[in-house]
Amino acid sequence: MALEFLLVALGGVVAGFVVARLAQRTPVAPALAADLPAEPDSRFEQLLRSLTVGIITVDRTGHIDSVNAAAGAIFELGSRHVLGRAVIEVVPSFELDQRVRAALAGHPSRGRVSLNTPNGARVLTVGTIPIDGSDGVLVIASDETRLHELEQTRRDFVSSVSHELRTPLSSINLMIETILANDEDDEALKLFLPRVKREVDRMVHLVEDLLDLARSEWGRLRLRREDVDLASVAGNIMKTFEPRAAQLGVKLTLEGSTARLDGDPDRLAQVLVNLIDNALRHTPAGGSVTISVEQTDGAAVLVVQDTGVGIPFNDLPHVFDRFYVVDRSRARDAAGTGLGLSIVKQIVEAHGGMVTADSEFGLGSTFRCVFPTAKSTIAASAASQTKTSDA
Repeated sequence: MALEFLLVALGGVVAGFVVARLAQRTPVAPALAADLPAEPDSRFEQLLRSLTVGIITVDRTGHIDSVNAAAGAIFELGSRHVLGRAVIEVVPSFELDQRVRAALAGHPSRGRVSLNTPNGARVLTVGTIPIDGSDGVLVIASDETRLHELEQTRRDFVSSVSHELRTPLSSINLMIETILANDEDDEALKLFLPRVKREVDRMVHLVEDLLDLARSEWGRLRLRREDVDLASVAGNIMKTFEPRAAQLGVKLTLEGSTARLDGDPDRLAQVLVNLIDNALRHTPAGGSVTISVEQTDGAAVLVVQDTGVGIPFNDLPHVFDRFYVVDRSRARDAAGTGLGLSIVKQIVEAHGGMVTADSEFGLGSTFRCVFPTAKSTIAASAASQTKTSDA
């Protein structure tokens, strides 16, 4: 929309400037020359320099006549000499070259152009406009790479949510149909109603995770901070998992001592729940999950280590991404939503901390959360307020 507006609003203005500029270099009829200014208005040059969209003017022979700073950044031209060179020489894009050639033949166009640069792939929206009176072309480019990435993220998100909801809903629908078809069968009720309840709980858990993730990503995750002993929180959460760990045949232990920080005990408990749940789901019987808490200089550190199946090297950088599941077939319980670790990351960062994952495939995984302690947090907050007041 921004580029389309510029094509309409600025096209005529910029084209007028270009006609005047090209007229200085191209012989024209005396009648036409009389109507042109003696030299381009400096205000137009200032306009081109200040635009955040890229502007390239091409003369009738297909060679570049001018490039504004934004175009230099978008096409990553650097300090190269580009004036007087063909477009294809400067920007190695067959698609862009074709659009420029079509515009020189009198056919304007607007669309997306993919461009491979040393800094990665870029997605540009490019408009090419024939310039009346000069036989040249005006190229207007806007970098839409970030928007394209956001659109892809949104599509992936909708697809993932749809998949996560479709599976339990289909299961619930099938079980309810079976119950209705056998309304007098008590065994069917006893068999399917608990399963329906589990699937409903799974969907409720998914929705709650999505709400937490949305709040944290929008900066609306509320932290009710107080002086918290991380070891005490870890101990309480571990007790709730002990029956499940015993049932799975996994040894669950807690190591360490008091580690105090200024944090939200409920959110910190959520971090522990997600990390321990993740560890138990990926640790086979006979394995172990160890929770350790320690107070270091200026930080409270939480480590959850398991002897499970581990994470492949290529998957490790993505474990905190939304809906990213390494391999459901290798998990003991495939009911995870793929949001737990992403929520862990958001909560830890909301406390001013950081979380890392380390794993060796087949030997287990280690998740390490580092939180600033109460004193360092208060000091950082005071320093921030001092800077604000001084400003």
